[in-house]
Amino acid sequence: MGEEQKRQLQQQLWNIANTLRGKMDADEFRDYILGFIFYKYLSQKLYLYANQLLETEDIRDYKLIDEQSEIGIEYLEAIKEGAVEKLGYFLKPSELFSVIAVRGNGDGDNFILGDLQKILTNIEQSTMGTQSEEDFDNLFEDLDLTSTKLGKTEEAKNSLISKVLSHLDAIDFQIGDEKADVLGDAYEYLIGQFASGAGKKAGEFYTPQQVSSLLAQIVTSHKEKIKSVYDPTCGSGSLLLRVAKQCRVSSYYGQELNRTTYNLARMNMILHGVHYREFDIRQEDTLESPQHSELKFEAIVANPPFSAHWSANPLHLGDDRFSSYGKLAPKSKADYAFVQHMIHHLDDNGTMAVVLPHGVLFRGSAEGHIRRYLIEDRNYLDAVISLPANIFYGTSIPTCILVFKKCREDAEHILFVDASAHFEKVKNQNYLRDSDIERILSTLESRETLDKYSYLAPLSEIVENDYNLNIPRYVDTFEEEEIVDIEATKTNIAKIEKELVEVKAKMSGYLKELGL
Repeated sequence: MGEEQKRQLQQQLWNIANTLRGKMDADEFRDYILGFIFYKYLSQKLYLYANQLLETEDIRDYKLIDEQSEIGIEYLEAIKEGAVEKLGYFLKPSELFSVIAVRGNGDGDNFILGDLQKILTNIEQSTMGTQSEEDFDNLFEDLDLTSTKLGKTEEAKNSLISKVLSHLDAIDFQIGDEKADVLGDAYEYLIGQFASGAGKKAGEFYTPQQVSSLLAQIVTSHKEKIKSVYDPTCGSGSLLLRVAKQCRVSSYYGQELNRTTYNLARMNMILHGVHYREFDIRQEDTLESPQHSELKFEAIVANPPFSAHWSANPLHLGDDRFSSYGKLAPKSKADYAFVQHMIHHLDDNGTMAVVLPHGVLFRGSAEGHIRRYLIEDRNYLDAVISLPANIFYGTSIPTCILVFKKCREDAEHILFVDASAHFEKVKNQNYLRDSDIERILSTLESRETLDKYSYLAPLSEIVENDYNLNIPRYVDTFEEEEIVDIEATKTNIAKIEKELVEVKAKMSGYLKELGL
């Protein structure tokens, strides 16, 4: 599938979502449209796998198996055993998306809501007691088919859902042996579209693709393969998957607090062709209940919620993540708590890139103490990048990227890059262009001082500035104003005034001639 076909697929999916969501808010309908796309993907994947197993059998089409016959039951048991091991789940022929979509669109008894709810539950239950159980547990819990938002009556709900399934059934996802990158990209596109329409809430689970791409390229620089990538606030998983576009990734790890978004992340991983054994996404509060405590990661990327509240419980001072610093991030600003957590999990050969609000560069008290420790005692901070304002959904505040490495090649300097003025404005949103991203990356590579753009600061200068990292202290972007010639300006003003008097006199003469 080429770029044009991919674009058409994205547009088709968005048109379906836009046409059918009715009065429901975009972020509410998101759970239904994305959930049903995922259900179709699972069905198609299972159908192709089952037909491969049936190639040498008398019945070569999975849909034709009689689920009630003795031979049919034997077929299903054999296919289920292989499917749960290979794919992580199982669906009967009667449970396939295409079968249910045809039923819902039929002329006879087309009430499918009850059966559809059972099917989604059966997918989850088919994994019980297996390695994939945690990855599929309650995966469809946000698809509430009883919600009055779908319609006031059961018939209205059934009609709407049947339309959704029918429209999706008409689209060929073209799932084959290769990873479903095209469908995965379309899925990412939809997540982004819903995010842009969902206001501030969207920022909690979605990082714009151009920012994700920048972070991913930073942590994978000069690497063709990495053992592991980790995102402690993984949202929909887009950052983790973006890293995989830059190099081969063996294992994906993430944690997400929001239950709905956690479900979305697991769907997103599977839909991008990531095998259930290759990812470990957990749902919990990362700062209060970390789920990957003993692990170190080669690449870490994150866009934590800006200046979030956390407990700042003094007991955390006994936690290995925070103990060596001597102070905790303030209750009302958890930014550095996330940084400390990530530093703890960063492997010695790893790179970490995190998006944060500008306040982390200069705020004092406990944050200033932590910042000083990271630079003076650990010397982990490698670069500071200022991003344009208004590039995140729902917030216009300026942000920055902090890059950390435990084994820095240039341990005597910190690079500052001011990319805040380099972007494209589209409607009310600012975007990093490919050229903007390329310039940031090439500057990180060369570590050059460029006029009004970057500065390679020696650590001694950081010390002189009392560990204040505010970028204007290091990158001078001041533009001198053109010097105004006061005398010449006065002369021009006098000339204009004289001309106005002459024009006024002429107009007065014309009016007298006309008798006005």
